[in-house]
Amino acid sequence: MTAPAVVQLSTTGQPVVPVPVVPVPVVPVPVVPVPVVQEWGRRAVTVGLLAAVGAVVTSTNRWWTAPPAVAVSEGAAVMSRAGLVLSREQSSAQGQGSSQGQGSSQGQGSSQEQVPGPAPSGSAGRPELPRGGRVLLPDYRLVGYCGLTGSNELGRLGVGDLDARVTEMLQTGLLYAGRGADGDRPGADGRTLMPVLELITVVAKPVPGPDGRYRVRVGDDVVAAYLAAARRRRALLLLNIQPGRAAFLDEVRSLERWLTEPDVGVALDPEWAVPAPYVPMQIYGHTTGAELDDVAAYLSSLVQAHDLPEKAMVVHQVDRSVIRRSAGLRRHDGVVMIKVVDGIGPPAAKVSAYQDLVTDLPGGMRTGFKLFFTEDRALGSVLMSPQQVMALRPQPDYVMYE
Repeated sequence: MTAPAVVQLSTTGQPVVPVPVVPVPVVPVPVVPVPVVQEWGRRAVTVGLLAAVGAVVTSTNRWWTAPPAVAVSEGAAVMSRAGLVLSREQSSAQGQGSSQGQGSSQGQGSSQEQVPGPAPSGSAGRPELPRGGRVLLPDYRLVGYCGLTGSNELGRLGVGDLDARVTEMLQTGLLYAGRGADGDRPGADGRTLMPVLELITVVAKPVPGPDGRYRVRVGDDVVAAYLAAARRRRALLLLNIQPGRAAFLDEVRSLERWLTEPDVGVALDPEWAVPAPYVPMQIYGHTTGAELDDVAAYLSSLVQAHDLPEKAMVVHQVDRSVIRRSAGLRRHDGVVMIKVVDGIGPPAAKVSAYQDLVTDLPGGMRTGFKLFFTEDRALGSVLMSPQQVMALRPQPDYVMYE
């Protein structure tokens, strides 16, 4: 069929050569159903797909436009993350060990792996925190790095040599320690620096695995190596859990041999706790105050049974929907609960997210703040300085870098 011609007139009114109008085929753009889109392109395939066509990416309370270049980078990070957990799982011996609770122990190291020693203890022989004493807050201010060896995408702690990263982390921590602090003595605010290594110990993944739980556990050898590195620098080790479809309490119980140590706590990341039929990286996961309370009660029982110092229980939150019915979380003896706000983006957006998510805290819960070396600097933004972080109210008890 011949394209219709358009008669054009020159400025003198004379006709010019007709220019055929060539029909341009319209390429349909598939609609990707996203019940709740992940924040600012971070490790979510759905966000990478949307942003690749210049779409606007939204979380519950803010909008961002992600340019294609950023989207491609984030999409590559997503696939790298997926490849990491898949290769880690495939390289593990099949059928090793069994979990306590639901599911098999994927990627689990040998149960005979030795706990590195010695554990910190006081003059009376009672277990103590890495830098002395048995009270974590308000005596200390926690500053740490998060990550997992072999993955740049999962945080700074996994980049390069582990001891080098811990040394860098200590230098960063001194910026928060207060005037006159040297890492051992308290600063002007009366608080001493407590370095933290937050190891991602249970990694959510986009495929089910043999037990259908959409997560893989790192081996005991990995946990032992990080605990040894922490003890060399008198730091606290937190075991971060991204449960997929597993239950938080089951995953925490599977780590009991480590949690009976005086310098090991947990960090729960409920944005990766998803119900069926969803899988991690599709939607925000969520938990409830009652589920968190079960974990806190279990940790309290370990503290009492083993005469441990206060044990940290960190809960990460990126959006209000991630923690539901928080009133179900209560105080438990020996457990220090800290909510870390994981807002991503420029300083104004991070401060807004923090102010929004630290209101109406359950009884006794303290606050923390997370900074992202890569994502916070995207689109020409800057990483918040320690002075800006310490100006937040309430002032964070735990500052974590990923």
